[in-house]
Amino acid sequence: MQYGNVTQRLSVSAQISVNDIEKIKAAGFKAIICNRPDNEGVNQPTFAEIAAKAMSLGLHCVYQPVVSGKVTQQDATTFEAHLQNLEGPVLAFCKTGMRAITLWALGAAKTLSCEEIHSISQKAGYNLSEQISGLTNTGGPH
Repeated sequence: MQYGNVTQRLSVSAQISVNDIEKIKAAGFKAIICNRPDNEGVNQPTFAEIAAKAMSLGLHCVYQPVVSGKVTQQDATTFEAHLQNLEGPVLAFCKTGMRAITLWALGAAKTLSCEEIHSISQKAGYNLSEQISGLTNTGGPH
């Protein structure tokens, strides 16, 4: 399993498996946020399966499904609240990790420049050029 470090409190990854959860725990994560709706893909584990294993290992789990290509500012606000309320570090995932990092970027736009968001995202392994072109430093579209 691979993940990209976004901040000290947040990393993002593509879809995880139930078997990955012990590695997630061993890597020091304290919580998991799932941004992928159940039944989006074939052979995708359900959130209930992920959560059951994670909770058995003492990890907190949050289910915040977001439809691919339809991330909203309200989704980002909810994601930001989860990050503030969960003990970190937190691993957020979806199919590829793009929704998870986009949710972070929309919240980060309140305090970081577009250039800073782009740089952080690239270091984590994600190119948010298209998403960032629609942001201002107030966290909303132009």
